[in-house]
Amino acid sequence: MSDSSISEPSLKSTAQKIGWFTAVCVLVSNIIGGGIFTTTGLMARDVGDPMLILLLWFVGALFALGGAMVYGELGAALPHAGGDYVYLREAYGPLVAFLSGWTSFTIGFGAAVAASAISFSSYALRVVPIEDERGWVAKGLSLTLLWVATLLHCRGVGAGGRMQLLLTTANVVAIGGLILGGLAAVVGNGGVHFAGSTVQQPTLGASAIALVIVTYCYLGWNVAGYIAGDVADPRRTLPKIMIGGTAFVAAIYLLLNVVYLSALSITELANEPIIPVAEKTAAALWGPQSGRLVAAILCLTIAGAVSAMTWAGPRVYWAMARDGMISPWLAQLHPRTSAPARAIMLQSFWASLLILSGTFEQLLVYSGLVLSLFMALTLSTIFRLRPIIAVSSHQYRAPLYPFLPAALVIGAFTLVIYSFAQRPMESLYGAATVLSGIPLYYFWRRRVIRER
Repeated sequence: MSDSSISEPSLKSTAQKIGWFTAVCVLVSNIIGGGIFTTTGLMARDVGDPMLILLLWFVGALFALGGAMVYGELGAALPHAGGDYVYLREAYGPLVAFLSGWTSFTIGFGAAVAASAISFSSYALRVVPIEDERGWVAKGLSLTLLWVATLLHCRGVGAGGRMQLLLTTANVVAIGGLILGGLAAVVGNGGVHFAGSTVQQPTLGASAIALVIVTYCYLGWNVAGYIAGDVADPRRTLPKIMIGGTAFVAAIYLLLNVVYLSALSITELANEPIIPVAEKTAAALWGPQSGRLVAAILCLTIAGAVSAMTWAGPRVYWAMARDGMISPWLAQLHPRTSAPARAIMLQSFWASLLILSGTFEQLLVYSGLVLSLFMALTLSTIFRLRPIIAVSSHQYRAPLYPFLPAALVIGAFTLVIYSFAQRPMESLYGAATVLSGIPLYYFWRRRVIRER
């Protein structure tokens, strides 16, 4: 086991590191995706109670904030690039850590980047309508976004950080305008009020599924741990970045839902088409032509998410290569920018193949289940690491220990078990993906031992 005094190799010892604000931008972009603009319609159909919908989004916010507090302690104690991989390696050993990294590559970042890039092109073609019968324009837009982000992040944290700052700032300003404009329109139409429920008694099963969806929309609050090696003074700033950034996103999510539920009745939200909630809300407030404005905001949101994942994911593979778990070729940093350019390129090549083939859709069906499992495992590492890692008296500690992390671990595992019971086939596919990493682990382990 390691302790906090161990000095691991840094991604850059002399190159520029990012400050807390840029790191918060990465976190915010990594959390905010298309989910907040779409899933409230599904909840309106299945739950049918506006106050319960708001309550579920609030419960999801509490879960995310609690998770950010626990991860804040882990990040402050082990402020090294790699995030979850590092915490799992120290708590449960190299095999579990390797499987976490393998899952990040195949599903957590690789498939998610591909899906996000595809979503970007679909919304971009709604902002500027172009005939695309064969889909090559959409694929070209997706690949262009991916490789622009890739090349900028290969140039180092300076170029990548500036792009992330620009995208996130523009995105937050646009969403803020949507919230303020929506609230102003709602107040002008008679004030904030919610229509009554469309179902007499929402079922426990429907509420649980809705909470699972909400929880997935909040995932990403741990991304600051992945880029800890790029952050200045991570022991002090990582907890503030994780907790503050997550709280900011939670406020955005709750305010957007207030706008949705005030502008449209539950019946209108649940009517077909269900998914484009933000566009339906904008059309109700400002007319049908406002749909393009929402599509443009979604393009900004998704572009920021692609950039954030292109930055964060490769830090895991770099850390794995540095530990000898995969090819040491990936541990080489760019001689001029000190960026893990090879790891960045590898992830983008994988995402490009998924974009071209479309097979990422099958991966994403069960990605939430697999990611929730590793999130639960990572949250549980605090019980093993806190007693053995020496920390200074002023270093951040998660509050309400051990009750807060215990409640989070139980909640996360409950979601996993419930998802497994409801979606057994997807669960088996997820298990197969994770377990397929075991032979790779032993292959590289034997190779490293042989070379030594």
